[in-house]
Amino acid sequence: MDFGYDETTERLRGELLDFMEEHIHPAEAVWHEQLRELDDPWDAPPVMADLKAEARRRGLWNLFLPASHGHGAGLTNVQYAPLAEITGRSPWIAPEAINCSAPDTGNMELLSLAATEEQKARWLEPLLAGEIRSGFSMTEPDVASSDATNIQTRIRREGDEYVISGRKWWTTGALSPRCKLLIVLGVSDPDAERHRSQSMILVPKDTPGVTVRRSMTVLGYDDGPHGGHGDIVFEDVRVPAENMLGEEGDGFRLAQERLGPGRIHHAMRAIGMAERALELMIERTTSGRSTFGRPLVEHGIVEHWIAESRIRIEQTRLLVLKTAWLMDTVGNKGARVEVSAIKVAAADLATYVVDRAIQAHGGGGISQEFPLAEQYAIARALHFVDGPDEVHRMAIARREVRSARERLAAAQR
Repeated sequence: MDFGYDETTERLRGELLDFMEEHIHPAEAVWHEQLRELDDPWDAPPVMADLKAEARRRGLWNLFLPASHGHGAGLTNVQYAPLAEITGRSPWIAPEAINCSAPDTGNMELLSLAATEEQKARWLEPLLAGEIRSGFSMTEPDVASSDATNIQTRIRREGDEYVISGRKWWTTGALSPRCKLLIVLGVSDPDAERHRSQSMILVPKDTPGVTVRRSMTVLGYDDGPHGGHGDIVFEDVRVPAENMLGEEGDGFRLAQERLGPGRIHHAMRAIGMAERALELMIERTTSGRSTFGRPLVEHGIVEHWIAESRIRIEQTRLLVLKTAWLMDTVGNKGARVEVSAIKVAAADLATYVVDRAIQAHGGGGISQEFPLAEQYAIARALHFVDGPDEVHRMAIARREVRSARERLAAAQR
């Protein structure tokens, strides 16, 4: 494994760092100011359109899609990893500015993999162009959605239509006026084998029967500019049969196809968020503030926070790069254990570093004066996003135990 950046990655890193320095970071204050002035709190601040236009002009667009999809920049996961890390330094703005933000990234990958040509023309092309946004409706309030086979929303065939009934929440982006498509996971055949009972279907958000009731908050933040996190009721929603994504019964498999890349993208950005939090911690504790006769940075506990943060960042980055390399060489299935590992490790990393940075900032750390409080809300949510940590730890443990038993059985032959 060679994790040195190749020529393409080095070039794009330089161009993306310049874009961050010249446009993204200066736009952060403007972005927050414009948020307060929006007529529609779920819309994007006007500065986002300017940033997206500049990103496209620079060729920093759809960097997340690998060559196998036939769209986007055609980068490998190893090439994209350091780029996603850079965007994680400004997680509310940078990913969307380069059209690499969730849930659209995962939805574009799904459409690229499984959509018909007609579906791609209607939904994928405008998503790739950044003209619309989309939502992914999987999680439900009345079941433990960490086991996706618990999903209760029904998708039943009636003639040339499918009828969708159920309730979803945490559909990120659903309140945005730019959100035009919802990809819905539901049960199409309750009598089928449990991993073949579900399907995915494309539902235009303005279809009669779709009611976005409210947005869920994340530790008090509404994530308004990202379109919130919709609590949605689907009441006898009818769509044409050709809106099925893939074949009936493909839902669980497609969900796994979508979530694998999504997990590594979150992990990549979490490293960038941790890097920025560490920088803020060092800046704060070396800025001349003193307690008990010594600068903050000279207190042993602060030195410990800084050192431990650096150690965890480097460990997690190496694990993410290994996982990216495996996904590129043996495929997502072959990297399943590592994907689970980085999902857990990145959430732990971001939560630890941001939490220590908050502590080092004192009261300022939980205020609007610094990005840390909002970073913490994101970091804490990562322990649930794309499956709770406990499920991923369980999967890793079961794989380890199975491998150990296989080795023991082989030795006893």
